Amino acid sequence: MNPIRVLLADDEAMVRAGVRAILATDDGIEVVAEAAHGREAVELVRAHRPDVALLDIRMPELDGLVAAKVIGSVAPNTSVIMLTTFGLDDYIARALGGGAAGFLLKASDPRELITAVRAVASGAAYLSPAVARRVIESYRDAGLDRAADARRRVGELTARERDVLALVGAGHTNAEIARALYLVEGTVKAHVSSILIKLDARNRVQAAILAYEAGLT
Repeated sequence: MNPIRVLLADDEAMVRAGVRAILATDDGIEVVAEAAHGREAVELVRAHRPDVALLDIRMPELDGLVAAKVIGSVAPNTSVIMLTTFGLDDYIARALGGGAAGFLLKASDPRELITAVRAVASGAAYLSPAVARRVIESYRDAGLDRAADARRRVGELTARERDVLALVGAGHTNAEIARALYLVEGTVKAHVSSILIKLDARNRVQAAILAYEAGLT
């Protein structure tokens, strides 16, 4: 099996070295490029087409949030994880709204980094537990209007698409969904693509939030 190819972008060389050392403990992960700022990260993503891009938020020239949006346009098959010291609600909302598939705090357990890379590379989403709690709380606090809107949007899906969405919301990968619903993985991918279009969701994280709001998970 080919290793998961990762691009690492952070303006601090020591941080890059530390993250690279953690990823090196997993033989199934390979760091193929490093960048010191967001613009360089975008250029290297274009050149290397990694499976995963790990981006710091606060970088010179082009910050990680803007770089994530650009990467989503130029390399849609590259999943983005935001890796940052700052777990601010605005950063979380902007990262997920901009298409990031994961959000990880630098203070997290190092094992979470490998878990996150493997999760997003397989098509799932990953949020640090502390971040996940804040996302859920923020959407819960928004009240019943969001829940009603989510139920309306989910109601436009077919029954099979709702089954798939429920499993996406529970954090399952395409392969796991295929096994659970007795489908081939290609069919699951097609369902997920259709779900994202119908829900007007940029990625699986946004779809999973809608699944939660609609009561599917």
